Amino acid sequence: MAAKIQTSFGLPSFSIPTSKPKPYFKSFTVSASKSISGRKLRAAVIGGGPAGSSAAEALASGGVETFLFERNPPSVAKPCGGAIPLCMLEEFNIPHHLIDRQVTQMRIFSPSNIAVDFGKTLKPHEFIAMLRREVLDSFLRSRAHSAGATAIAGLVTGLDLPTTPAAPYTIHYTANGSSRRSLAVDVVIGADGANSRVARSIGAGDYACAIAFQERIKLPDEKMAHYANLAEMYVGGDVSPDFYAWVFPKCDHVAVGTGTVRAKKDIKVYQRGIRERVMPKINGGKVIKVEAHPIPEHPRPVRVKGRVALVGDAAGYVTKCSGEGIYFAAKSGRMCGNAVVKASEGGERMIDESDLKREYLKPWDAEYAMTFRFLDLLQRVFYGSNACREALVELCGDEYVQRMTFESYLYKKLASGTPWEDAKLLINTIGTMEVKMNLNIKNHTKEKT
Repeated sequence: MAAKIQTSFGLPSFSIPTSKPKPYFKSFTVSASKSISGRKLRAAVIGGGPAGSSAAEALASGGVETFLFERNPPSVAKPCGGAIPLCMLEEFNIPHHLIDRQVTQMRIFSPSNIAVDFGKTLKPHEFIAMLRREVLDSFLRSRAHSAGATAIAGLVTGLDLPTTPAAPYTIHYTANGSSRRSLAVDVVIGADGANSRVARSIGAGDYACAIAFQERIKLPDEKMAHYANLAEMYVGGDVSPDFYAWVFPKCDHVAVGTGTVRAKKDIKVYQRGIRERVMPKINGGKVIKVEAHPIPEHPRPVRVKGRVALVGDAAGYVTKCSGEGIYFAAKSGRMCGNAVVKASEGGERMIDESDLKREYLKPWDAEYAMTFRFLDLLQRVFYGSNACREALVELCGDEYVQRMTFESYLYKKLASGTPWEDAKLLINTIGTMEVKMNLNIKNHTKEKT
């Protein structure tokens, strides 16, 4: 069956079939690993975002003694657009009262400010949930603690590796910025973001990072009404050379931001660019928060080493084109936690690197590796020039593209299409890009003469 192009929140993406939501852990299998006498397997999760909290909840629910380290509880969160797919609400039991806005209208703007409404094919019950990360993260942390994970408020400063295969890992941390402490554990899950200390400790290798910059702006009531259920995306060299800019609605304000990989030092220039594009809509608003943070652009070369596993941003699980990371962070955390529970038979046995690779890394790559590779390719195609971006926006006006987009984005499964529609879409895409590029060349030639 031919692979199908889809888009994620207005931007082309790709998906493969995903399974139905799984319980926190599967039935145990016989393991040849060494038994642990008189205690449970001890696991430390470093980082309390969606990835870390989901991992800690799965571990604690499955019988593993779990410690969840978080540097800044309960309200400090990574700058983020905050959009999550509909399926995540059910799969992760996210209460609807945490949702700030139920977005049903999406609009994408080309470099020449041509607007295309994106979302015509949404069904009456479908929407994109917009949340504030500080609210979501706090909820997921609390749930992990309720499941039995021990909360440790502290900054992890180092990780000592074991000297023998069964020896413990020693985590060094400062509690509340003062006393230095240490904790010995059997397993470490690094969920500590793009600048992961855990990743550095195990030599996980580097990856390219984008920089995301976002301002939260409180608007007058009449202007906020415009964004009641509307999210906007902008593409163009003025707002980002290789990504997109956004205006996403929150509870009583909007998040206005952008990102870039190639020109991180110019991020404030691109932020001025998006502000200028939307100025009539946000004029009179008050900036209440400014945020910036690195965002990984591809998975790390090493994500499992010894009894250490990386999840979420620490592993590099943010998709290109769409920049989606929340769902993949929570999903990877839960899958990794489940893997440890299964391999250790509910915390009764020691695990090793082969267990983590077999139960976590192999299933993850089988389900999502192609998605990440395809989105990387797609970003190179559609973000190479303003002509390509114009073609992208025109493509987003196609209702077939929109249907495929939202069926796949909202439910994280391959939307059913037809070979004829797929072929027609491919031909139209190539034709549109050729026309836009020729027009761009012609205009550039006229300017020179």
